[in-house]
Amino acid sequence: MQICAESQSPAAALEAARDLKPDLALVDLSFDGISDVALIRNLREAVSELQILVLSMHDEMLFAGRVLLAGARGYIMKQQAIDGLIGAIHTVLSGHIYVSERMTRNSPRASGKPFATGWATPEDLTGRELQVFELIGRGNNTAGIAGQLALSVKTVETYRANIKDRLNLKNAAELVRFATIWVERI
Repeated sequence: MQICAESQSPAAALEAARDLKPDLALVDLSFDGISDVALIRNLREAVSELQILVLSMHDEMLFAGRVLLAGARGYIMKQQAIDGLIGAIHTVLSGHIYVSERMTRNSPRASGKPFATGWATPEDLTGRELQVFELIGRGNNTAGIAGQLALSVKTVETYRANIKDRLNLKNAAELVRFATIWVERI
């Protein structure tokens, strides 16, 4: 293995990927500027054969599904990187998805649940549900969301209930907390 470039910004990462065409990009989820998911998508568009492994301090149960849907091939938390980074790199470069054993145990396939806790992501929502979810995360109440989207309050309440079910959230407080965290990351 050889490091061919390091980047301090998404723009520099995209330029390096286009110029050098590396086999793998190791992406830290703490870039500023464009969202992390947008960076992953842009890297995949710039170099279609590029394999992306995300290294993050953020809990994989909240973010791994999101980055995998965006095109990353693996997710490793920084606490696991000391012992597991080389193995994760080899896994991703061999064409497989890398997530921790804990993540694998809690995947929908392992649990038999279509939306297992921590594995379902806002990207699993319909377009309108995602709009409602984002507005919740931005601090809007049900009436405010109804006004912005030209819907009835009852319809927004139905969307809120559907979102809680699809994301396997227990109550309105969990919905607001998860939506707020998600909005901070986009």
